[in-house]
Amino acid sequence: MLKPNAFAASLAGLMAIFYIVFYVIAVVSPEMFRYLFNAQFMGADLAPINVQFNFGVLFTLVVTGWVVGYIWALLYNKLAR
Repeated sequence: MLKPNAFAASLAGLMAIFYIVFYVIAVVSPEMFRYLFNAQFMGADLAPINVQFNFGVLFTLVVTGWVVGYIWALLYNKLAR
């Protein structure tokens, strides 16, 4: 059985880490960021030209990650019985 709070916190933390890591990659190596970002969309050029750190986006990712993680753990525990 998964503990919903722990699972939700770990997913939220992981999303925050990914956001920060991708921001650092975008600042340090824009070409690598463009390659990684566009690889998700079969090579379509969707990478933003000007990348800015945004606390609102980070907050939204963390809250969404926590909610999804909590619901995921609850559903897993219910279906695993």
